[in-house]
Parts: sequence; structure tokens; C-alpha cells
Amino acid sequence: MIEKAKGETAYLPCKFTLGPEDQGPLDIEWLLSPADNQKVDQVIILYSGDKIYDDYYQGLKGRVHFTSTDLKSGDASINVTSLQLSDIGTYQCKVKKAPGVGNKKIQLTVLVKPSGTRCYIDGSEEIGSDFKLKCEPREGSLPLRYEWQKLSNSQKLPTSWLPEMTSPVISVKNATTEYSGTYSCTVKNRVGSDQCLLRLDVVPPSNRAGTIAGAIVGILLALVLIGLIVFCCRKKRREEKYEKEVHHDIREDVPPPKSRTSTARSYLGSNHSSLGSMSPSNMEGYSKTQYNQVPSEDFERDPQSPTLPTAKVAAPNLSRMGAVPVMIPAQSKDGSIV
Repeated sequence: MIEKAKGETAYLPCKFTLGPEDQGPLDIEWLLSPADNQKVDQVIILYSGDKIYDDYYQGLKGRVHFTSTDLKSGDASINVTSLQLSDIGTYQCKVKKAPGVGNKKIQLTVLVKPSGTRCYIDGSEEIGSDFKLKCEPREGSLPLRYEWQKLSNSQKLPTSWLPEMTSPVISVKNATTEYSGTYSCTVKNRVGSDQCLLRLDVVPPSNRAGTIAGAIVGILLALVLIGLIVFCCRKKRREEKYEKEVHHDIREDVPPPKSRTSTARSYLGSNHSSLGSMSPSNMEGYSKTQYNQVPSEDFERDPQSPTLPTAKVAAPNLSRMGAVPVMIPAQSKDGSIV
């Protein structure tokens, strides 16, 4: 049996001696029987007819080689490089030189060395508290062995720790300042080892009440600040909404309404203009009708209506109308008829 670590090189020995009666051609063959019995044996390298063939098995292609350059000298050993977990299995060496035949089997085990080991403290490092010292490798083939050591502060371990010095976890109960110091944890298996360091400082208990009170005050201040921000945002939104509504209601293109007095005056003025352009035949009826139609809500009158001056109407030209003038006698001052 051969045990090797992952990534290393495994030397598989196979030596033979030829007899005087062995006169046939020399053939050397290496076979692999995988750990999984469901798989058939695989030829991994072959020497025949003074030639080497090493491309039979894809899983070991480029990683298996004869160690000797002169195989006829009696050395058929091989090297398997960059070992993987898939290389685990039984290797068989067969040597043929008629009429002689010989074989040898070697069981190869590939293990993973411990690596990436991490040491840490699980719990609070305070006087009187309970916590744990832990040692965890990232990888490593079983079985694993652990060994704790104290590297400082008198290098004396508490008696209660002794049963756990070979385990991955040390449970600390009712811690004291004497436990403070630097510790190492070494992890081992059959193919290698790894180590990590840990610094333990046991300190007095912290002021938890003050810490909790400070946290509560901080939370309350944060809530107040958030409330102020929300209030300001809502107030600003209400102001913006009010400004939009006011702006929407105001129409700049509509002129302001006229006063009642100006409306009445303009109405009266237009009627006066109309009266000036009317003929004597319809003036009387128009004047009576139009002034009676002035709206009461647009024109405020005095208690007594003013007397309008009599309009002077020019006498009609009767000659243009086809009428015959009639002479009317008039009496002079002295009584004579003119």
C-alpha cells in the first residue's frame, strides 16, 4: 500500500529478473482497477515492440511515465504525477517474456493534507463569561488529529482544558484574566499538517446598560429626524398643489368687468347718438321706447329724473316731397294783414 497527498507524485515500483529460458519479446503492461468496482480495468501505459504507449487512459494522460529509460534492464516502475482523488485504486504491473510471466499489485491511496486552518473565538471574551475556542481546517482527509498549545503567559493551561486539548473545540467556563494569551492549534493526518494561531484577551464586562441606553436614544433621534423630513415633504407638496390650483383658476386673457356706471353711461351715450340721427317722424316714439328699456341694474337714477332739453328739429323741405306751399296770412303790429 502507498499513501500520498493530493498533488504529489507517487512512485509505483515494479522490478523483474529474466531467466535464460526467457527468449520471447518483452511486453510490459500497467493496469488500473478503480476504487469503484463497477468500472472495468483500464490500461494506463504499455511497452511492446520496443515502443511505449501512454495514451490509453484519458484520466492519466500526460501524468504517467516509466522511471527507467532502459526497460530491458529489469525496471518497469512508473511515476504518477499531480495526484488526484480519482487516482485512488489498485495498480497492476504485468511483465511477459515468453515463456516467463510475472505480475505485481499496488494499492494507491490519495489523501488531502490539512490546509486553510482557521482559529477563532465563539462568544464574548469577558470575565465570568462562557465561550469556545475553535479550530477548523478548510480541507483535510480523515482521520484528523488536533493539538492545542499555549505559547505565552506562563504557558500553563487550565486543568479543565486538558481533556479537550486534542479536540477541535475547547469550551471555556467562567473565564478569568489568567486565560489570556496566544494559543496554537495543529491539525494533522497521515500525509501532512497545518497550524493556526489565536489571541485570547479576557477583559472586564462592558457597560451594557449605557450601551443599550445610547442605542435607544440614537433610535429615537433617528425617528424624530425621519418624522421632520416627512412633515416638511408633505407641507411642501401641499404648497405646490395650492399654487397649481390658483394658477389654473386665474385667466390672464379675460379683461376685468366694467363698472355699472360706465355701462350705463355708454348705453345712454349710444342712445343720444341714435337720437341725433333720427328724423322728426319717428323721434317721438323712439325716444319714449328706448329710454324705458335701460336696465335698472346697470344704471342708477336720481329720485327725480332730469328734464331733457327739447331737441331742435329742422323743418322738412316740402318742395322735395312734392307738396304745394300755402301762404298763411299774418297780422302785423298795426292790425294790417300781410
